Amino acid sequence: MLSNFKFLKIGYLITLFGLLVYSFTQVDLNLTLSRFSLWQIIEKFLQHVGFFNRPLSTDIYIILLLLLYIFYFCFLLMAVKKKITIKQVWFLIIGAVIILAFSYNAFSYDLFNYMFDAKILAYYGQNPFLHKPMDFAGDPWLNFMRWTHRYYPYGPSWLILTVPLSFIGMNYFLITFFLYKFLMAISFFGSCYLIYKISEEIFPENSVFNLIFWGLNPLVLIEGLVSAHNDMPMAFFTLLFFYLFITKKYISSTFSYVFSVGIKYATIVLFPILIFIFYLKRKGKQINWEKIFIACASLSLIAVIIATIRTTFQPWYLLYILPFAAFISKKVYVFIPVVAATIFSLIIYIPYVYLTDYDKSYPLIVSRIEIIGLVAVIFLFIFSLLYSLRMRSK
Repeated sequence: MLSNFKFLKIGYLITLFGLLVYSFTQVDLNLTLSRFSLWQIIEKFLQHVGFFNRPLSTDIYIILLLLLYIFYFCFLLMAVKKKITIKQVWFLIIGAVIILAFSYNAFSYDLFNYMFDAKILAYYGQNPFLHKPMDFAGDPWLNFMRWTHRYYPYGPSWLILTVPLSFIGMNYFLITFFLYKFLMAISFFGSCYLIYKISEEIFPENSVFNLIFWGLNPLVLIEGLVSAHNDMPMAFFTLLFFYLFITKKYISSTFSYVFSVGIKYATIVLFPILIFIFYLKRKGKQINWEKIFIACASLSLIAVIIATIRTTFQPWYLLYILPFAAFISKKVYVFIPVVAATIFSLIIYIPYVYLTDYDKSYPLIVSRIEIIGLVAVIFLFIFSLLYSLRMRSK
């Protein structure tokens, strides 16, 4: 067991380091991360791969994706067979945090918008709800940003977390950039800790499996640590609500939930669940946490659908569902379709790295991947649900 884990551990950390290096192939051509001469040589080489040798870049991305999922399934299988310890899992998660905290936000420009939104308040002294980035013409950050025409779309909680980072960063891009990355890394690690602690309280027999399901999932790593979406802090404070509620800290848990809603609003769909479990607790009735998390995952799916209708589907929307799916991940009708959804979502980045989203054919290719993925996920859900019902009836 130890020798097998040692081999897998080394291979996994090498793969994560490969993802770290690969992320810098996507550094925007209008952005110079450092003027250090050696770094500029490295950066130009990596950018050449990402922007001017797209077939090679695509091959590397596919290989990294395949390796991440191979290792992911290996670790899950080891958890099922009780051949991996919790210490070994934490080693892998901490390794992922340390390595990917220093990655570039390869597949999304949202991190730059987070940074500029806080900068509007911290540096320019203006209200980001009333001013958009393009109102500050001449700011050098605008050269590599997108969505400069939109107003601040998130809640006040996100500003509470990010404005101090802008003050500390003192308008130095690289310092501020890594402060945000570290915030996401802390949120990710915290979410892993909470999933494990909650599982220990209510699903102790599945605690290691649940932790691996979330903490080593390639989509969680790429969207949470690499692209660094603020869905990760939102997930952390939502999970913190459940942990505080389970440990009978009801006032603190309520504040945690409100704070999570104030980050990105998506968790507002969970409000009926809050009311229900508080009602059950007040009446002294037992809470069926398995059904609660099934309901949370289902309501979060509604949030994904609403967000998709409002704009278009984005892979990181699955971060709404995955924290709750982790607690019921050993159910076949949850595990199979959810993991399949993460795979298809990350496949979407193949045309992104091969064509860029500016290519005329890009929207059509992505929509086809989404349709195929949606049909496959629905089919897998129905098939796995029927299989589970059949096995239960025997």
